Amino acid sequence: MKVAFNLLVIGADIGMQHARQLERLKALGYDAVEVPVFSGRQEHYAALGRLLADIGLTAGAAAVATPEANPVSPDPAVRAKARDHHRWIVDCTAAMSGEIVAGPLHSPVGVFTGFGPTAAETGRCVEAMRAMAEYAAPAGVRISAEAVNRFECYMMSTIAEASAIHRAVNHPNYGYMFDTFHANIEEKDPPATFERYHGEINHFHVSENDRGVPGSGHVPFAAHFDALRRCNYDGWLTVESFGRALPELAGATRVWRDLFDDLDGLFSQSIAFIRREWAAAGERLA
Repeated sequence: MKVAFNLLVIGADIGMQHARQLERLKALGYDAVEVPVFSGRQEHYAALGRLLADIGLTAGAAAVATPEANPVSPDPAVRAKARDHHRWIVDCTAAMSGEIVAGPLHSPVGVFTGFGPTAAETGRCVEAMRAMAEYAAPAGVRISAEAVNRFECYMMSTIAEASAIHRAVNHPNYGYMFDTFHANIEEKDPPATFERYHGEINHFHVSENDRGVPGSGHVPFAAHFDALRRCNYDGWLTVESFGRALPELAGATRVWRDLFDDLDGLFSQSIAFIRREWAAAGERLA
């Protein structure tokens, strides 16, 4: 099991200027980081990958679909851009020796039709996810599509919907993410849902109900950690908290206020909480 931190709370363009914060994460005990891959050249990510390796942090990518490159668009030209965008994400992730690409890769956040996904859209989503998984496999990069709540996406909002797409994609390099924030909105019993589908889930986001400091809200984390332990989960546990460092993302995720006091407090409190809950779940299930 790796404890990781999603760097979107810091910014969208992570580089050498963030070396001290990355070193701080390592000093606190984090094993890995999710790097936003939103723009830039492969050379940039290769240099960042070398920095992360020197610090001792494993790399992963946090990435999204865009309206201009929408994988479920009815326009073949837009879907072709989506294919190229997906390949660019994989190439950048591989350049920094990243293990996984995670996020709403299936459709753009904040883009709606006024209806749920059609059969045609679902088919296009399956095709795009399979193609991305196939392209990423030779590079050793795993794909984890994120089920995102209905107020942000309509293509894949519940774990059951993510599972149906997973079964249709049917590729060993493709899985999907369980995010406690989104599950808190969409699932009747989030820990039980994780247990039911855990064999397909290849990534896990630890995110509070307000996306602030994990453990400060009402997400039932004790039950989640018990479920993770019962299922012998051995993937990444990634802290995802949002702030206002990236205005575009803050707008898309409706973050209008500060959700934590300061970054260092967020770093230290989050990993302490995860280590404490992981150990407590082990004791309860012993």
